[in-house]
Amino acid sequence: VTGGSSGIGKCIAIECYKQGAFITLIARDENKLLQTKKEIEKYSVNDKQVVLCISVDVSKDYEQVENVLKQAQEKLGPVDMLVNCAGTSVTGKFEDIEVNSFERLMAVNYLGSVYPSRAVIATMKERRMGRIVFVSSQAGQLGLFGYTAYSPTKFALRGLAEALQMEVKPYNIYITVAYPPDTDTPGFAEESKTKTHHDFPQLGKLLFSFLNCCFPSIQQGNFNSSVGSDGYMLSILTSGMSPVTSITEGLQQVVCMGIFRIIGLFYLGSFDSIVRRCMMQREKSQSADKTE
Repeated sequence: VTGGSSGIGKCIAIECYKQGAFITLIARDENKLLQTKKEIEKYSVNDKQVVLCISVDVSKDYEQVENVLKQAQEKLGPVDMLVNCAGTSVTGKFEDIEVNSFERLMAVNYLGSVYPSRAVIATMKERRMGRIVFVSSQAGQLGLFGYTAYSPTKFALRGLAEALQMEVKPYNIYITVAYPPDTDTPGFAEESKTKTHHDFPQLGKLLFSFLNCCFPSIQQGNFNSSVGSDGYMLSILTSGMSPVTSITEGLQQVVCMGIFRIIGLFYLGSFDSIVRRCMMQREKSQSADKTE
């Protein structure tokens, strides 16, 4: 589990450990890793289970990532499931975000998933088994105000996942793309610090009102893993050419697409209305300040 020292990655690691899995946690902060290791070990179901910690930046040096994952497999055996949770976010209006933030987010959120996946795929093909999970975001299904740096990086994961699934399916390797909404994690708390009053007025309350639910366990066998009724609707609306797990899933997409598109247009109209209203309020406030 990359990004496994906190947040969603940590919770997934705990759930897997409860089911008897051997866990490798990968993150940058060694102290956090060791603290998380102690916490996870409380949930062991047998004496043979191991939690291995590796401190490395998965977004910078592919050779380093490849080497540490090779070492992990030598100690614990081949990777059955890789969960790419490493990620970060910066919010703000497009022109206010520093250019290097776009580069950093693409490196962490996209390449930070490419590198670990690239490092384990050969072994998975040899064994004819494995699953790779990419943790995207509902902001990777729908472009949202203030997320011009973040959303593209999460959209990119879906493109990678679709192409990779086509390549590895003959080897009995499967891909899952998870689209969690706003989730109560340290990363989300840090992201919220950049949501200033001017950039995220009542707009944010509506945009994310339907995203406030918990992130469940990865649904074994599914390409798309969504949360709640709104997450399900977004998965249908953004299904495009993504693979389906069953005929039933495909029929649901065909039947529901029309009605969900109508509902989606209502959402988009509401979002546009709030953006315009907030812009007018901001301009009115700025004019009043100049008059004074």
